[in-house]
Amino acid sequence: MMGFYILIGLISLVSMLVSNKLKSKFKKYSQISLRNGMSGAEIAEKMLADNGIFDVKVISTPGRLTDHYNPKDKTVNLSEAVYNQRNAAAAAVAAHEVGHAVQHAKAYSYLTMRSQLVPIVSVTSKFSQWLVIGGLILGAASGAAGIGFYIAVAGLAMMALATLFSFITLPVEYDASNRALAWLKNKNIVSQQEFAGSKDALKWAARTYLVAALGSLAMLLYWGLQVLGGRD
Repeated sequence: MMGFYILIGLISLVSMLVSNKLKSKFKKYSQISLRNGMSGAEIAEKMLADNGIFDVKVISTPGRLTDHYNPKDKTVNLSEAVYNQRNAAAAAVAAHEVGHAVQHAKAYSYLTMRSQLVPIVSVTSKFSQWLVIGGLILGAASGAAGIGFYIAVAGLAMMALATLFSFITLPVEYDASNRALAWLKNKNIVSQQEFAGSKDALKWAARTYLVAALGSLAMLLYWGLQVLGGRD
């Protein structure tokens, strides 16, 4: 089990470092005021209109870094700071979330796949690791693989689904950022300095998803070796 704890420690450390870097970047670019004076909400509404999307609402949601697009009720949810503030960080986040709305409107395949997996993964992710550990313990207690092995394999299958979800999320997030940055630049919404800040902020935001995906894969490989490694 020592290898497991080392793995968890490394993943947690990298995740913490990337998260702290992301927060520092957003704090930095929150100090760069937009020359056009537009708030995050106004930027989101303009990007929606420029893409011919008029059935999506832009609303404020409590919290920090809680921004997201909800395809079920077609809402771009911006955290209070992003919704009201007028800086490079707010512009980046607002445009990124609208990028997801554009994906939805254009039936972007990876977003469709991720949306289909959400209800399944939200349930299976809560039980996958417990099934693997329980299956291994049951197998060890009975002195033979038997039903314990199949329980562990079921848990692995759930982990694999969560890992797949993490990797499908990557193109969804990178594509939304690319759409956001292209719009900000092509429509001259931001200055060169503001654009550089928006781009850097979104780059670090994307890295949090990359770390999460790699961490999910590492966990899957580790538990896969525990369950399948001892079998011929």
